[in-house]
Amino acid sequence: MRENLIVGTILKPQGIRGELKVKPYTDSPEDFKEFKNLYLDGEKRRVLSVRVGDGMVFLGLSGVPDRNAAELLRGKNLELDRDEAPEPEEGRYYIVDLLGLAVVTEEGEELGTLTDIRQAASDIYTIQKDGKDILFPAVSGVVKEVDLEGGRIVVDKKRFFEVAVL
Repeated sequence: MRENLIVGTILKPQGIRGELKVKPYTDSPEDFKEFKNLYLDGEKRRVLSVRVGDGMVFLGLSGVPDRNAAELLRGKNLELDRDEAPEPEEGRYYIVDLLGLAVVTEEGEELGTLTDIRQAASDIYTIQKDGKDILFPAVSGVVKEVDLEGGRIVVDKKRFFEVAVL
């Protein structure tokens, strides 16, 4: 497992005082109000201010004094030390922990490797096998089990092939 979790991506500067507009990858943008420190390019930065609006986070970080400094951070990821992250609820997982897992049927047939998760009304998983992408919704009835220790996600074969986009 990774030590740090990616919690957002810097979209652009906000205003002239170094504030950053961030696309959050947390369950709620409000989660950022609990973060004391974040990592930017591996460097620990103190969180100075947090505002939330329209599903985005507006963040002030130490070492980002003005718009020019903020402009250089466009597209960079913000990370949180895993030890400071809240424990996910039962049956929920951090995306970074799921990526790379094998997706298999209950019979053990390997369908591919999880390469991407798109967040929508229900998460859309992308698996890759033999250079081809297969998309499917991670909904109840399709995903039967997530086994982090075993490195696999078990799916119901019949339901998988009913909903998968091949």
